Amino acid sequence: MQNSVLKFEDYLKNEKKASKNTFESYMRDIGQFHAYCSANKISQVSTITQDTITHYLKFLSSVGKSEATVARVTASLRCFFTYLIKQGNIEDNPIKAVKLSPAQKKLPEILTNKEIVQLLSQPDCSNYKGCRDKAMLELLYATGIKVSELIDLKITDINTQIGILHLHTETSQRIIPIYPEAVKSISNYLSAVREVIISDDSEEMLFTNMNGQPLTRQGFWKIIKQYAQAANINKDITPHTLRHSFAAHLLENGAQLQDIKEMLGHSDISTTQVYAQIMKNKYAKSYKKFHPMAR
Repeated sequence: MQNSVLKFEDYLKNEKKASKNTFESYMRDIGQFHAYCSANKISQVSTITQDTITHYLKFLSSVGKSEATVARVTASLRCFFTYLIKQGNIEDNPIKAVKLSPAQKKLPEILTNKEIVQLLSQPDCSNYKGCRDKAMLELLYATGIKVSELIDLKITDINTQIGILHLHTETSQRIIPIYPEAVKSISNYLSAVREVIISDDSEEMLFTNMNGQPLTRQGFWKIIKQYAQAANINKDITPHTLRHSFAAHLLENGAQLQDIKEMLGHSDISTTQVYAQIMKNKYAKSYKKFHPMAR
């Protein structure tokens, strides 16, 4: 099995060209599954069955892993075994019939329009940190980019004159519009704050921490948690919350799913369709609650 794991690692890096976070997440999940199989004397991928995977997922739950973690591991294993099928290493996909429980299929948390306004109004723009934080929050909600993309942005990736963000990798590029209020917040940050907190004139990163050092996902998670608490938003806020809200709100207001897919950078529209399910559930609840014949 070790050889299959190494080949999968090479596939993610050189063929799929997975992002750093995706690569690390997949390899961590597959590595832990490999360790579980080794502990249970399963050395060949061809001997892994649906029961093997089902027992492993139950094991994860039994040791306190969250439903979200189990769902993520399932997705990682699905990618791994799909790769093995394509390579001809196995004939039958052992995870094909493995289904997530309804709880594990929990849809992402979405902020309401009112909650978005509350959240974005929390940073105190009279100080450097608040001005920077306001710019980051506004940019995330304006563009729907991932936090990993936010912290990797270079100053040349944004054009405040015409209001666009240009994201580019080795294999793809996205140009995303930025609404005027976000442009204003970013312009304020660039003119009044960035040159103060960044000591090195050659620094290319758009955002840094207050010491001029690179931001981390964990650091941003703490920032958004702080403002969500201040805004009295009692939801399970994650670094992806503004991304999910961006997509759901666009769809709710009439945007086409294909356009949202392109802005989010999804490779498959099936990933984007989760937001259609969110809207479907939302309207179903409203219908049952307010339609006189549905009560």
